[in-house]
Amino acid sequence: MYVCGSCIDQDDASVSSSQPDSNGFLSPLSLLNSEKAVQELVQQPPVQGTDDHLREFSEALRTVAKALRRAAEGKAAAQAEAAEWKRKYELERERNLHLEYKDLSLREHHSDDNWIENLASQSNEGPECCCGNNGICSHEVLRDGGAKSDFKVVQDKYTRKASFKLSWCCKGEQSDQHKHDIVSFEKGNITTAERSSRQISLKWESDPQTVLILTKPNSTSVQILCAEMVRWLKEHKRMDIYVEPRVKTELLLESSDFNFVYTWKDDNEIMLLHRKVDLVVTLGGDGTVLWAASMFKGPVPPVVPFSLGSLGFMTPFYSEQYKECLDSVLKGPISITLRHRLMCHVIRDAAKTEYETEEPILVLNEVTIDRGISSYLTYLECYCDNSFVTAVQGDGLILSTTSGSTAYSLAAGGSMVHPQVPGILFTPICPHSLSFRPLILPEHVSIRVQVPFNSRSHAWASFDGKDRKQLQPGDALVCSMAPWPVPTACLVDSTNDFLRSIHEGLHWNLRKTQSFDGPRDS
Repeated sequence: MYVCGSCIDQDDASVSSSQPDSNGFLSPLSLLNSEKAVQELVQQPPVQGTDDHLREFSEALRTVAKALRRAAEGKAAAQAEAAEWKRKYELERERNLHLEYKDLSLREHHSDDNWIENLASQSNEGPECCCGNNGICSHEVLRDGGAKSDFKVVQDKYTRKASFKLSWCCKGEQSDQHKHDIVSFEKGNITTAERSSRQISLKWESDPQTVLILTKPNSTSVQILCAEMVRWLKEHKRMDIYVEPRVKTELLLESSDFNFVYTWKDDNEIMLLHRKVDLVVTLGGDGTVLWAASMFKGPVPPVVPFSLGSLGFMTPFYSEQYKECLDSVLKGPISITLRHRLMCHVIRDAAKTEYETEEPILVLNEVTIDRGISSYLTYLECYCDNSFVTAVQGDGLILSTTSGSTAYSLAAGGSMVHPQVPGILFTPICPHSLSFRPLILPEHVSIRVQVPFNSRSHAWASFDGKDRKQLQPGDALVCSMAPWPVPTACLVDSTNDFLRSIHEGLHWNLRKTQSFDGPRDS
């Protein structure tokens, strides 16, 4: 039996009651409200004694619900694409401002003939001629941000940041012809769209002048080492030193001689750190490195991590040899590892436009979506570049960088991955399925995790183990690779440091060796 035409017309009228906008499309809010109404109708218990035409009518409602769901998915994809275009626009705008500042500095510093000649040769020759065949140069001239109080006041209108060059260590092979497409610079800071598995070397082209020291809190041994390092860097290297406000207070309590140390007062001054700091030194474990990365919402200066914590997958330098290590780093060249971060956006169900997203969050290890204290399994729909991946039913899901492969992802059954292997780890937490195995996806994709409307409960998202956010049904989390990696210095090189960390930190594959005098093949 067929459904009467009047029933279909009435149903269509109720689903599409909203008027289309000027572009001929229904508003996202109307689509979501309509989908909710259809879901309520579909989930109602069946009426006893229904005949065939009511069953067909129910199937029609399910078809409408699927169409509305696809429209909501298209909306999330459009939001992610709009955010990416907005980021590219802002980078292009910063590049144009940089060119204007360079032109202004040429006119105001006309007395410095050698310096003008250098800049002119850079602008005329371009990156290929400037750097030759071995890497990419960065010659940075930054306008002072005008920060007052305890934040460093520069004496000149312009301050020169230490320049450096990145090159691939090819071990006898010809240098990479496409290296300028892999590593680039925005205003003297490291950005990257892709990664290479080859070892990267950093060579200073002017001496570093400013260092930021970040320390593990509540540790007497770290406080003593910090005071020694600050005094040594000032007396022997003549460097300007920044520390956190807490650390400066501790230093001044020890001695008033530390009044030369700089610090900051608010978040606005922290946002200017990457323009003034040439090098970041961390004293602690991997948690201190995560804290250092979280302070920089954009470009990150090179980081030299010293091991003073319980785990050291990202801290290859020994604190007992800090003088020799820092002396070698400041002279260069040094091997570095570009550790990528994930950029995460939370898109609420109530968002009416693609710009109504919460502030993006950068993570160095992983973002975790779990069920919190709920007794129900999480139900998450996962998409990769608008292609459906799977529906997660279990305790949750981990989206990890390769640097974070030895953290929560490893505990949940994920594989250990070399930090310079390009990829995003997709690891389920206690899935209620025997065939759900972890995945490694390419780094250029965008991953969207959505809590469907028919989920029994909400979910929680945490970013590097903090900043937990609740995800209600209809909310989505979109993750993609951030354009600003965290460059960490290597004690030897990326591979040697990685293998040593899993041997020492995890005692990986340690067992007694078989006796040589046992039975043998004849």
